[in-house]
Amino acid sequence: MRKLFRSKTDSKITGLCGGIAEYFNIDATIIRLIVAISALFSFGTTVLVYFIATLFIPKAAYPEQPPYMGHHPY
Repeated sequence: MRKLFRSKTDSKITGLCGGIAEYFNIDATIIRLIVAISALFSFGTTVLVYFIATLFIPKAAYPEQPPYMGHHPY
């Protein structure tokens, strides 16, 4: 089962659009354009939903970072 996370690698403001794009496997620019156009026509509702979603959707961990095992490799 896939989970939705905010992206750390594809982040402009909070990483929410990047995380949604990774979840649906599409370009983040498309999501950002949809959010921007929606924000213009929704009288601020989209901005409110965006920041509420940012509070509830967790930030993704770096996949290339190994877990801490209690010692340093150097």
